[in-house]
Amino acid sequence: MKLLVASNNQKKLRELRRIIDAAGISGISLLSLADVAAYPEPVESGRTFADNALIKARAGARHTGLVTVADDSGLAVEEMNGMPGVLSARWAGAHGNDVGNNRLLLGQMNDVPDERRAAAFVSVCALVTPSGKEVLSEGRWEGRLLREPVGKNGFGYDPIFAPADGNGRSSAQLTDGEKDALSHRSKALAGLVKEIGELV
Repeated sequence: MKLLVASNNQKKLRELRRIIDAAGISGISLLSLADVAAYPEPVESGRTFADNALIKARAGARHTGLVTVADDSGLAVEEMNGMPGVLSARWAGAHGNDVGNNRLLLGQMNDVPDERRAAAFVSVCALVTPSGKEVLSEGRWEGRLLREPVGKNGFGYDPIFAPADGNGRSSAQLTDGEKDALSHRSKALAGLVKEIGELV
C-alpha cells in the first residue's frame, strides 16, 4: 500500500518508517510530497494543531487518491499561555526559520526564571483515507526551555528544549532511537499504527 506523508521533510518520513517497521507492519511504501504530482499547498488556517493536521491530510487524500498522514506540531510554552503553539514554524515571521524562531523565543523568555520555563512539544497526526475516514492522534513531550541552543541533531526548537526524560540533554542531543521512544511526534504517530496496519 502506498501511504502519503504530506510533507517534504525526509526526517518525518524516516521517523514514521522506523515506527512502522518496529510495529512489524510490512507492505507499506511511504511517499513524500516530492513523490507525487504537485498540488496546491493548503493554507494552514486552523486554530489548533488538529485543525491544521486535518487540513493537510484531507488535501493530500483529495488530490492524490492516497491514504495520507499529516502532522502539525509545535512548542507550547506555559509562561506564554501555550504559544508559539500553531505559530511555532513561523514565530519569527518567515516559515521554517529555525534560528530566528529560537532566537526570538529565547529573547522573549530571557528574564523568566528556571522554575517558570516549563514547555511541551505537542504533535497531532491525522490519517485520512480517500473514502473519508479520519483518525487523529496526539502526543505530548514535557520538558523545559533552555537558555541557549545545545546539540546538532533534530530541527526546529530541538536545540532549546530539554525533555523531562532526557537526562538533562536537549532533544537535539538525543539519538534517533531515543527520540523515537520519547518524542511527541513518535507518540502521535504510534497512535496511528493500528489504523495503518488495518489498511494494508
